Amino acid sequence: MLNAIKRWISGEPPGPDWGEVSSWAQKQGFGFKRAKEEEGFVLEGTFGDRPWRLEWGAPQRAYITTHELRLRMELQLPSGLQMLIMTRSLLEMLERETFERYTESNQTLIDVSTPEEMRWLAMFPKVNLDLPKDVRVHYGSVAADPMAALQWVDAELGQQLENASLNLLRDQPPFVLMTLRGRVYMRLQLSIPEPERLQQALALFKTAAAGAMRAGGSISESQNQEWPTTASTAWQTDLMPEDPKVRG
Repeated sequence: MLNAIKRWISGEPPGPDWGEVSSWAQKQGFGFKRAKEEEGFVLEGTFGDRPWRLEWGAPQRAYITTHELRLRMELQLPSGLQMLIMTRSLLEMLERETFERYTESNQTLIDVSTPEEMRWLAMFPKVNLDLPKDVRVHYGSVAADPMAALQWVDAELGQQLENASLNLLRDQPPFVLMTLRGRVYMRLQLSIPEPERLQQALALFKTAAAGAMRAGGSISESQNQEWPTTASTAWQTDLMPEDPKVRG
């Protein structure tokens, strides 16, 4: 609100109207809301009977330097189903940062305030994804149970990852796809939220959600109880539709 008042007093033009995005969203049957202070927007829709939420705006992670696209969906997965895929360039950068953080400070325990995607790189084994070599070089993966991750990344999700490496993720922007606390999450550095890119992101996310449900369904409760869990937050602003920070 303060930024909007300052723009009004100074005569600055209003923020973007997101007309192209809102028009595309309406045609797709998605809900569209402008975020607080016109800094971004929220889309909501469903895959079948399961709702998903997309936010585009200011980043919530330090490794994203421009704007961030975030997607999440509640799947009621086993609580210990913890799997992670990210662009190779981001994985290597976070591994270096994590190593430097804990070796230079002589820390022996991982700080729970550190984002999961950093802690998991130190906690969980790497997964050699069953992808063509020219696709696999674009991504890295870790998981509490590598076999579950291999079930997650089937031929369909593998194809979506290959498509993304040629389009949405061609320049290796920071990208994270993960399952945590029963949900599937995706975050991506995206400077310009063009409808075509939003559509590509949703296609990848939808396939990842379906794969996560399949992988979760194959895990027995006894296996689930043995897995380690983490307790930070992957989504800092769990805004609900009625949240006053989001307006229509």
